[in-house]
Amino acid sequence: MSSAVPPGWPRPVPPAHTPGWEDKAVLWLLDHCPPDYRAYAGWRKNPVALAWLADRHIDGQVSAMRQAYREARVELGDRVTTEALAEIMANLEVEGLRLVAAKRSAALVLEAMQGKRFIPRL
Repeated sequence: MSSAVPPGWPRPVPPAHTPGWEDKAVLWLLDHCPPDYRAYAGWRKNPVALAWLADRHIDGQVSAMRQAYREARVELGDRVTTEALAEIMANLEVEGLRLVAAKRSAALVLEAMQGKRFIPRL
């Protein structure tokens, strides 16, 4: 078994295909979905379905954050102070970067759950 992890692999998740990795991956995926998803036993029983859904959910969040960033100055510019707008824009940027990284991680977990093996590069 390979214990290689590609760049972007989620830190709390052990390398794919090692003992217990799917359980940790499920917890990580649930942390990136709405809290109500924890109520559905089917997601835990079918981790590949959870990974598929989480990937799409995070992608939607990335899209929403990008749209918010594009529209914030116009929509909020005359409703908040200049300082507040600068802070809001900075927060949107940081959150957007976090979500893009989470999207990459979720996509890697989905690939691993679908059987892909990551080989270390020399």
